[in-house]
Amino acid sequence: MTSSRLPQGGRIDRTKTVRFTFDGKAYSGHQDDTLASALLANGVTLFGRSFKYHRPRGVFAAGSDEPNALVTILSGDVREPNVRATELEIHDGLVTESQNRFPSLEHDFMAINQLAGPILSAGFYYKTFMGPAIGPLRSTRVWMFFEKFIRRAAGLGRAGIAADPDRYERMNAFCDVLVVGTGPAGLLAAEAAAETGAKVIIAEEKPVAGGSLLASAELIDGRNAAVWAREKAAALANLPNVRFLTRTSVWGYYDGNVLTAIEHVSDFKPNRTKGQPRQRYWVIRTGKTILATGAFERPIVFPGNDCPGVMLADAVRRYAIEYGVAAGNNVTLFTNNDSAYEAARALAQAGINIVAIVDVRADVSGACIEIASSAGAELILGHAVTGTHAGKTLSSITVQHFNAQTGHVSGAPREIKTDCLGVSGGWSPAIHLASQAGGKPEWDEDLQAFLPPEPNQNWVTAGSAAGYMDTVSVLSDGATKGSSSKTKPKLPAVDAPMFDASPAPVFEIEPAVKSQKAFVDFQHDVTADDIRLAYREGFHSVEHLKRYTTLGMATDQGKTSNIPGLAIMADVRGITIPEAGTTRFRPPFTPVSFGAIAGERYGDLRPHRLTPMHDWHLANSARTYEAGLWHRPMIYGSHGETVEQAYVREARAVRQSVGIVDVSTLGKIDIQGPDAGVFLDRVYTNMFSTLPVGKARYGLMLREDGIVYDDGTTWRLSETQFLMTTTTANAGNVMQHLEFYLDCVWPDLRVHLTSVTDVWAGSAVSGPKARAVLEACVTDTAIDNATLPFMGIVHGLIGDVPVMVCRLSFSGELAYEVYCGAGFGTQVWEALLEAGKPFDIMPYGLEALGTLRIEKGHVTGAEIDGRTTAHDLHLDWMLSKKKPYIGSGMKDRAGLNDENRLSLVGLISLDNQSINGGSHIVSDAAPREPADSFGHVTAACYSPALGKYIALALVKHGTSMIGNRAYATDLLRGKHGAVEIVSHHMFDPDGSRMHG
Repeated sequence: MTSSRLPQGGRIDRTKTVRFTFDGKAYSGHQDDTLASALLANGVTLFGRSFKYHRPRGVFAAGSDEPNALVTILSGDVREPNVRATELEIHDGLVTESQNRFPSLEHDFMAINQLAGPILSAGFYYKTFMGPAIGPLRSTRVWMFFEKFIRRAAGLGRAGIAADPDRYERMNAFCDVLVVGTGPAGLLAAEAAAETGAKVIIAEEKPVAGGSLLASAELIDGRNAAVWAREKAAALANLPNVRFLTRTSVWGYYDGNVLTAIEHVSDFKPNRTKGQPRQRYWVIRTGKTILATGAFERPIVFPGNDCPGVMLADAVRRYAIEYGVAAGNNVTLFTNNDSAYEAARALAQAGINIVAIVDVRADVSGACIEIASSAGAELILGHAVTGTHAGKTLSSITVQHFNAQTGHVSGAPREIKTDCLGVSGGWSPAIHLASQAGGKPEWDEDLQAFLPPEPNQNWVTAGSAAGYMDTVSVLSDGATKGSSSKTKPKLPAVDAPMFDASPAPVFEIEPAVKSQKAFVDFQHDVTADDIRLAYREGFHSVEHLKRYTTLGMATDQGKTSNIPGLAIMADVRGITIPEAGTTRFRPPFTPVSFGAIAGERYGDLRPHRLTPMHDWHLANSARTYEAGLWHRPMIYGSHGETVEQAYVREARAVRQSVGIVDVSTLGKIDIQGPDAGVFLDRVYTNMFSTLPVGKARYGLMLREDGIVYDDGTTWRLSETQFLMTTTTANAGNVMQHLEFYLDCVWPDLRVHLTSVTDVWAGSAVSGPKARAVLEACVTDTAIDNATLPFMGIVHGLIGDVPVMVCRLSFSGELAYEVYCGAGFGTQVWEALLEAGKPFDIMPYGLEALGTLRIEKGHVTGAEIDGRTTAHDLHLDWMLSKKKPYIGSGMKDRAGLNDENRLSLVGLISLDNQSINGGSHIVSDAAPREPADSFGHVTAACYSPALGKYIALALVKHGTSMIGNRAYATDLLRGKHGAVEIVSHHMFDPDGSRMHG
């Protein structure tokens, strides 16, 4: 393979050889090479295949705007897809592969898609495989048949399934000034800010500072521009008030002058130091932001513009000057502006042969003519490239006469032999971060580009990001847009030719005869014809155009395709580009790994809340799972028992004798103050101000829209003190709910709230023998029915531990909740178990608790799902007519009382099959194509009390459906069984057991 490495030049270290592989083949480069520059130096021109047509694609750019050269990094079983070869620094042992091809890059079977152009045009996924029936397939299933093949062919790189072994860090930083970019404007702005004593952070996405100066032949203060930038950056980095971050891409701009960045700490190292992070995620809060983000060179849309060997002109220059690599032996430049002539000058000085410069303009400046002549290039004015010819790479181009005013091509075509075509269609300021910060970009007619919006936060743009496209103007006037800097930078002398930065308004070349596709978005294979098709099909808005054609939605986020695409749509609409508008740029500016965003926060990050009796549970065969943030016993399993066998055993013990369950996790809120009763009257649907001291009451909360929010019991401990209990998972939400109303709606109420969930340990003793258990261990109070009636509260002792006992029931049995200080939870728990031994007391977990409540018809979060009303849950008896409360104004609206609303019922299996939670309730016995759903299962279990599989469900018409048969169907898990609809009170409907 022929080497394209130039004999000298570049910022690479030629003394250090780096070995790597690409598609299984070994290559070598030098330290500071990117994968793109190293492969180009090795004569590789084919880098990947396009997304839709699988067309061969070569490297196109030299930075984050690269749309084609995406590769996958392999490290053992770990795969990292869609990494830009233009930004990937090579290191010894680097293993990469190309993407989106099968079986190989050179011989891709899916390239057959190129023959299906009309089928795969814009919006094909909306219009294809959804037509009439095909054979036995119903029309609605045609897409389902083809979907697996489409999805297998779609996508870019293939993600791996192995765990990421690397470390990532998150950092928070604060500064007075953040400078993004270290071109000449960024360096001078940073220097001016640092001299005032401000705390400055400088972020540069490349390994070294300098920006455009790295590939510049200019002299600044008599020194090479790259040397000047390096010295300026080194001086800044040594200042105590400056933090200089290289390999750091600022990718998001948010309110309050908060910006996010990714620092590549060790991606580029062959052997990372143990414990060193791979990447670091920065959240930077700054007083002022200076966006010196530069500009992106634009392509020109013409037939065959995507073949390997066609590149941006400045990329050809950068590979030569920065990396010492010739992108071609015989280079031709195609342009509509002067910047390509600076590229020609730099390439000629590097010893690269310039065949021709094709310029759409009929007249150019004397400086341009002189450069073309000194470079030995044929200057072809008033012409355009109208086609390319290639084998594995570009071999020649076709040019024809072009009228820049009318946009018409004429005359006989002429073929020019060339193996690299550098294209320059003008420059677009990198306004992405400025756009994210807010505001509408402004069109600049001279630059034919969008400029940053007027600042709505404390930021300015500088240099080419502000529309100043040459180094001379940057260094002469500061070149900022927005608020001015207080300190004027010291300006060096620049030795550079003057060029006109204004391009001819030419974005597309339409040949007289269309024989090749003209691409706008290279990565997503969006052509100029696709944009015109979108227009004909009614997608005129730029936002609709983007989504219908996927223009600018690839990993490069339209950095090269945005303006040409907008120009073509504006042309077919007969309006100007600013009238057509532009899409808003959103984060991220460059791709960001999930690992970096997560940082150290991976795995199970939720706090693990454990009850005071947790260790006892584990020591006594409990199997736990998470309920909200808590770990709670699911079952206390015996050896060889299934979960169902265990919870049936436990639930049966409660019904027959007595059981004990840990209820420490219930939310507990202490409510104190002279207006506590009034506050609860407004929060709950039922009355609490009249509740006697020493009694508890079941309460229901609504949202403002009349939907049920939470339920629970609240205990009156004194005239001015209540203890509210909430559902476990909703405790935090209820606390916030109460605080909001107390702080914002009723600030005049004299009430204080305190979360005391962790203060109390709770044990619920349930079953016919529950009173006998408490009488055996509670002293200082009687537990008889007169002293402790239903919903009564007493205080006593268990041993020497003070306890508070409330008689209430969630199981439907005679039951008591025993509260004590959390530190005494296990002691009281064990004392209750000891007192219950004569009655064969059994600890039970959440599965048995759920079974008991389903049998009884009590509701939990499965039924209080954010959609149900008190009427739906048969709790309308709790809606007071004597007072207003949260939600009372909306509870009677028509939509919440419609007869077709889902309401609570019970289900009993008729074929002795288990019922899956979430199953739909249908009337049709056909298991494969059941009738429309008229409800769903919220909770299901096997009932030891009834000896049947039962469930709670929400169904249309509710109680009027009782006695009817239906079917519970779960197509996902293949269950379809007959059920009878019954009352949700399936066990002890009159409540005699808990009132006994």
